[in-house]
Formats: sequence, C-alpha cells, structure tokens
Amino acid sequence: MQSAATQLPLFSEVDEPDPVSGFSVRESGRARRLSIKVFPRGRVEVIVPRRTRAAEVREFVEAHRDWIRKARESFAADHPPEPFVLPTVVRLAGIERQFSVRYVPEPDAKTVRYRNSGDSVVLSGYTHDERLCVSALKRWLTKLAKTEYAPRLSALSALTGNPFKKMHVRGQRTCWGSHSSTGTISLNYCLMFLEPAQLRYVMIHELCHARHMNHSKRFWKFVATFEPRYRELDKGLNGSWKQIPTWVGIY
Repeated sequence: MQSAATQLPLFSEVDEPDPVSGFSVRESGRARRLSIKVFPRGRVEVIVPRRTRAAEVREFVEAHRDWIRKARESFAADHPPEPFVLPTVVRLAGIERQFSVRYVPEPDAKTVRYRNSGDSVVLSGYTHDERLCVSALKRWLTKLAKTEYAPRLSALSALTGNPFKKMHVRGQRTCWGSHSSTGTISLNYCLMFLEPAQLRYVMIHELCHARHMNHSKRFWKFVATFEPRYRELDKGLNGSWKQIPTWVGIY
C-alpha cells in the first residue's frame, strides 16, 4: 500500500467509497499485482494489471477497507477533503493569467467542446456531464500549456546551452516533468497552477538532464548554475499538490 498524491478515473463500474473524495482504478502495463494509493485529499486509487476483472478489484478493495479508512483519517487530520466543483474561474499563477469559464448546455448534445477567447473559456454541449466538462477543460489546459511553455522552454534552452528535440505536455500522475534519452521533454500542464519560479525551475531541471541523465552531484551543480534556489524550489514541489484544484483530478 502507498500514501501519496495522484489520481485519474478509469473504471466507472467500481463503487466509490464515499460521495466526497471518489474512487478510481488505473490500469498499468507495468503493474504485476493490485495495489492501492490514498492521497492527501482523500482520493483512493487502485492500480491494476491490464485486463483485471472488475469483480477482482472490488474484492481487493473490500479486503483493504480498514487500511484505506486509517490512511484517509491520517491525511484528514491535516488536509480535509474538498468537494468536487466545476470551476467558473481558473487562476494560473505559473503563467500569470486568469480565465473565466462559462458553461453553455445544448439540446441533444452528447459531447462537450471548448472555445477559448482571450481570457474566457466557453464549454458547450452536454455540460450536465461533469466528467465530459473536466475532459474538455483538460484539453484546453493542454493546448494552452503548449502555447505558453514552448517559448519559455526555448529561451531556457538557449540560456543553459542544453538542446531538446521535442516538447510534450501531459497531465502526468506522478511527476512534474521528464526528459527522455531521445531528447523529448514532457511537462505537466498542472505546472501552470504553481508559481512562475517553480515552472521555470522544472524546465531548467529537465533541460539539465540533457547533460546529465541522473541526479548526481555534477547534475545538481549544473542546475545550480542557472537556479541557485534549486533546493528550496525542489523541496517545495513536494507539497505543491495543494495548489492544484480538486476538479483537475490529478492529486
């Protein structure tokens, strides 16, 4: 079992432990057995090997109800669960922008699409479905992050002298960013909810992996060349899940 900070729903047929913090199942190609994570806001995630039967998941969760309850109680002492609410305003401190969100229901619609105009986002379609709305908002966040991150990453690449071949934007469940051996940097769109200094640090961190694909002393010394506050910023990222709105569903 684990206590950490991550989630994303997959199996709708699995019952939720309670109406506040939700329950999710995530299939993993790397998983060899079932495991459970409980996160600071009370969410419970079950990680399962591919093609695991829903009945098997239910039995596994039922067998670990007491462990889940104790883990949640431990977190709740410091971090009360927050109810899910679709946003009407999205504040993105990392890029110093704020957007209003409007929902426009359309008769007979089965999907939700988004339209971004200036500092407003309009979701239209079957907006009564919260899950569809969240999916549309995540598509918007992904596109926005690509636009906002690209010039920043390119400028920092020039500053550090560390090239990259491609940039991907995702809603990673377990990390803020990564740098592959092929030169692809992946960045989490949730970095937009953090402080500008944290966004900048993650970009520098990943760019420096072009020189050192590890976390050796040489790597950290290289990072310090461009970000002297790296220790403080790196440590701060551990608790930054608090700045991610509940509706995003990452933490």
